[in-house]
Amino acid sequence: MNDFKFAFRQLLKNPGFAMVAVLTLALGNGANTAIFSVVNAVLLRSLPYDAADRIVQIVTRDTRNVATQRGSISLTDFADWKEQNRVFQDMACKGVRAD
Repeated sequence: MNDFKFAFRQLLKNPGFAMVAVLTLALGNGANTAIFSVVNAVLLRSLPYDAADRIVQIVTRDTRNVATQRGSISLTDFADWKEQNRVFQDMACKGVRAD
């Protein structure tokens, strides 16, 4: 108990140091909480779908046009893929561009 009293008296003698120490602890705790929240949401928590371990992502790559963004396909290509699909239970797309 004497150590706490001594520490408290020292902090009262140096209010600048006390403020820096408190701010450092607050920033450290805030950063730790933010990083853990992101890691928990992205890596630890499973996706909110049934059988989330069976979800896959298919991407394309145009070797002729280096400037093409990864995964950009036309709506007609996706419609052909979906029609000819014999492997996947269902297919969906996000951000399809119309040609």
